[in-house]
Amino acid sequence: MTLLDRTIPLLLRGYAWLPAQPRDAAGLVHTRLLGKPAVAFGGPDAVAFFYDEDHVHRQEALPGPVLDTLFGRGAVHTLDGPPHRVRKSLFTGMLMDAEENGRLTDLVLRHWREQAAEWAERGPVVLFDEAAVVLAAAVGEWAGVPLAAPLARGTAEDCVAMVDGFAAPGPRHARARRARARQEARLAGTVTRCRSRDTAAVGADSVPAGRSGGQSGSGTVLERIARHRDADGHLLDPHTAAVELLNVIRPTVALTWFVTFAAHALHREPALRDELRAADTPAHETAFAHEVRRFYPFAPFTAGLAAADLDWHGRPIAKDTLVLLDLFGQNHDPELWPDPYRFEPARFLGHPPARDALVPQGGGDPRHGHRCPGEDIAVRVLAALCTELARTELRVPAQDLRILLHRVPTRPRSGFVFTPLPAAGT
Repeated sequence: MTLLDRTIPLLLRGYAWLPAQPRDAAGLVHTRLLGKPAVAFGGPDAVAFFYDEDHVHRQEALPGPVLDTLFGRGAVHTLDGPPHRVRKSLFTGMLMDAEENGRLTDLVLRHWREQAAEWAERGPVVLFDEAAVVLAAAVGEWAGVPLAAPLARGTAEDCVAMVDGFAAPGPRHARARRARARQEARLAGTVTRCRSRDTAAVGADSVPAGRSGGQSGSGTVLERIARHRDADGHLLDPHTAAVELLNVIRPTVALTWFVTFAAHALHREPALRDELRAADTPAHETAFAHEVRRFYPFAPFTAGLAAADLDWHGRPIAKDTLVLLDLFGQNHDPELWPDPYRFEPARFLGHPPARDALVPQGGGDPRHGHRCPGEDIAVRVLAALCTELARTELRVPAQDLRILLHRVPTRPRSGFVFTPLPAAGT
């Protein structure tokens, strides 16, 4: 059977395209994308299958336009096997440390509260834009790359452009490419200067070696990336080091999508605001953050290439077939989430999500696989900001808060315009 190429329908329908495709008895979608044969599936078993490197490889799977906007050439996302594990150790060491998670969250809240005082004086502001600036300033300080106010806003705008344009042809994609090139050049210079300081400090001709194949010592995110040695024992070249530094900064700024979605949920259902205020416990704010990540659309799917001729529940998948893991569809699967199109944070109270069930940022093992190692830190930061939003009295004017599923990535069309109101008694 000849399959039609469905790239254009995918671009036209966005998040709604893959969940609507017919599936065979084994749950596989059979199609063609970008001229290649493709299959798609979802569910916890599919997640485990997809993230097994004997089944699916990420190397060579990510198209050039995505590398040139979202991830960067030479990024950890493009590696498999030992090179991936050694490079990934750099990120797990930095991003899965509870103390560091707490420090970044504290910085985000400090910058948020400083900016909130200014928002009240400025009048209506766009939450999407302002949250991005807060997150850029906080992660820059945390990473050892402090950003003065104009640079924080410029970095925020560039990081937003990279995420906003990775899947969009035309002007959005062109902006994303320019933004990445600009930030990579700036951060490559930052890495070079960091290494020069290291060299001067030790009075040697080279950066401290550390151990072969892994991160060197401790220090800031910038210092760890500058000193990291790959599986071949070599330092990352300045461009690749800049790519990986940006792969810490950019995803943190991308939380602005979830922050804006959280405000949308609180505005649509004011009772949730009262519940979050009254509960005031980590369990409740974490449950709310999880439900924001499940309910609202972010990544539609992730992709790789079949590493060999495979068998999925009796259905063959030929080597080099494009394999898609349906993230949006899985997060709205009624077999996993009763009444999936109802926003219900209580579904996560006392029931932390299973690792391969909730997959807004991919699945698998974050320490050794391709799952984002910063997921825990993302949840912690988002949870804190959800509570901060619930505690803040807002004036929200009439605006277009529609979330269009054909646009990837999507967000409330207005960006959520609001004015903070003075606290009672001030």
